[in-house]
Amino acid sequence: MFFNSFEYCFFLPFVAVVFWGILLIKNKVSGGKTDNCQNIFSRLAIWHLLLASYFFYMCWDWRLSGLILFSTLTNYTAADRIYKSDCVKVRRCWLALCLILNLGCLGYFKYCNFFLGNFKAFTDVLGFNFSVPMLQVVLPVGISFYTFQTLSYTLDIFKRKISPTGDFPKFALFVAFFPALVAGPIVRASEFLPQLNTDPKYDDKDAAEGFAQILSGLLKKIMIADVLAATLVDPCFRTPTEFSGFLLLLAVYGYALQIYCDFSAYSDIAIGSARILGYKLPANFNRPYLSLSITDFWRRWHISLSTWLRDYLYIPLGGNRFGSFNTYRNLFITMLLGGLWHGAAWNFVIWGGLHGLWLAIERVVFGKDVLKTEGQSKAFLLLRWFITFHIVVICWIFFRSQATETLSSAGVAWTIISRIVTFSPGSNGAEIGYWFLGALIIGYVMHFTPPHWKDVFTAWFAKSSVFIQAVIGAVLLFIFTFFNTGSSAFIYFQF
Repeated sequence: MFFNSFEYCFFLPFVAVVFWGILLIKNKVSGGKTDNCQNIFSRLAIWHLLLASYFFYMCWDWRLSGLILFSTLTNYTAADRIYKSDCVKVRRCWLALCLILNLGCLGYFKYCNFFLGNFKAFTDVLGFNFSVPMLQVVLPVGISFYTFQTLSYTLDIFKRKISPTGDFPKFALFVAFFPALVAGPIVRASEFLPQLNTDPKYDDKDAAEGFAQILSGLLKKIMIADVLAATLVDPCFRTPTEFSGFLLLLAVYGYALQIYCDFSAYSDIAIGSARILGYKLPANFNRPYLSLSITDFWRRWHISLSTWLRDYLYIPLGGNRFGSFNTYRNLFITMLLGGLWHGAAWNFVIWGGLHGLWLAIERVVFGKDVLKTEGQSKAFLLLRWFITFHIVVICWIFFRSQATETLSSAGVAWTIISRIVTFSPGSNGAEIGYWFLGALIIGYVMHFTPPHWKDVFTAWFAKSSVFIQAVIGAVLLFIFTFFNTGSSAFIYFQF
């Protein structure tokens, strides 16, 4: 079930109406007097969301729901044992077991064939010619996200930052909460579990703003990201040798906007859906293409992942505590593994390595003042933005490139770059369509528009009557349905 599907238009309202109906009945029946009665309805509301979340995931493949349950049980049990033990060795053993089980599942489903294939390629070079069978493994949707989410809970308890919840259904809902289940944001237990300890209060304004955020996400996904992909981006990356350097350059700019609009759209719909249900998820994007450095970019792009990598990988590796060389090493390793997290392919490793390299270079050039802008001229800041933006765009070429029948993923990337640099002509007579240019211009204008402009519209929408909200929502949903092919999954579903 996609967020941009017809089914979700019925699923979310149904879940919300039943959820708020349960809490409304609770308030009517209990009258604030009978604690047992209140608890029954509160538990019923939690179970309703939990079952809805598992149903949402089972729409992909019902067999894979057992994997989420296994991850939930593993971390719930390990975290409880870690917290109750005063013996450091016992706590470390439980943590090690938890890491092995979680990362083992992730490694098997996501990286098994990648490592087997590379092992065979390596042994072939050495002349051994081993027969290495490839496994028929289906990549579970969202496994990277809920694995990191559950691990953060166990690691925080090991560090004594939080206490474990003794309520399994609430913990299971934290893991499987359907708005964030498939592609994030990666929610911390300290952010979400406390919200489950009390019943949310329905707020018309919050629900309306959540609906507006969903509409904004659908606009970015269907009207911009999908249009850019279908009109030029996908054809150019599929057969780059057929297109001129100029069209490839436009496709690269288009992909930079496509992946932002696609992924931030998912986050918008997830956050908006949660707000309708009375819960808050963390922001995941903050206009990343306004960044003045790669360091700044990773504070604006996929914020929930970048902070996770910082807290649970970069800092444990030593962070910046043991000299410049170790800092550069830790940055590079963190981003290299961050790239591998995105997918079992060398193009993701190269993408992560390039970002790690640039983070290290910025530390060499700017030191700890990489985010400092005071005293710098507008011309210098503009130059910093221009360089940062194009570093990000060039890195996206490696991220997007996939192997073809004649070229490896790296070969596709280098072909695109070389044809752009040399202004190569193309055999494909494709022209720049109005749909592509319109989506490209509107998308970048929306991205660079001051955020308070959007806030003004959202505030106006929230204050409008239910009739006006319904009319605007119906019109936009009709337009989205007209443009939506129904077959365009979100890019980050594959991660």
